[in-house]
Amino acid sequence: MKTLDREFYNRDSVIVAKELLGKVLVHETGGQKIAAKIVEAEAYMGIGDKAAHSYGGKRTPRTEVMYGGPGFSYIFTVYGMYRCFNIVTREKGNPQAVLIRAAEPVEGLELMARNRFGKRYEQLTKSQIRGLTNGPGKLCGALWIDKSFNGVDLCGNQIYVEESENEEFTTISAKRVGVDYAEEAKDYPWRFYIAGNEYVSVK
Repeated sequence: MKTLDREFYNRDSVIVAKELLGKVLVHETGGQKIAAKIVEAEAYMGIGDKAAHSYGGKRTPRTEVMYGGPGFSYIFTVYGMYRCFNIVTREKGNPQAVLIRAAEPVEGLELMARNRFGKRYEQLTKSQIRGLTNGPGKLCGALWIDKSFNGVDLCGNQIYVEESENEEFTTISAKRVGVDYAEEAKDYPWRFYIAGNEYVSVK
């Protein structure tokens, strides 16, 4: 499948978030491939978005990667332990990003099961199977994505997003999750997910 190019990412986060649904996030590690179909994504629109880490033009060592241009990974940690994988969008100096909230396992299921639960995939319960990748921290755990991948070029061959088979699905837009502090921005319908997919984190 074709890997998404930098021009795909060089657009408003809302557009990119919608169009990432159905695409496949891939991590190649140790000669093995782990892949999951993106089923839920949130847009963060940068300087004017009170829910964004870059709101008001804030620049820190953590957020600097968002100012560097489209098609790079932005990894942050919540509660001191859960990693979140984001894709930087827009041109250099315009710090927007898309948070990948959930995905559906496609390839490397044994690796995902070991990464998340220390078990073989066939030993997982139905709840654990859904719990492999149905949240941003779970997704990073299953795909073996940690803070060291902050700033990785997603147009390379280590972590990337590729096109998928043409699939018809209904896209739902909803409020973003966990941004109640963001005043009016907490109500923006900038979270998008595939209707009916069991891996969506919040419906």
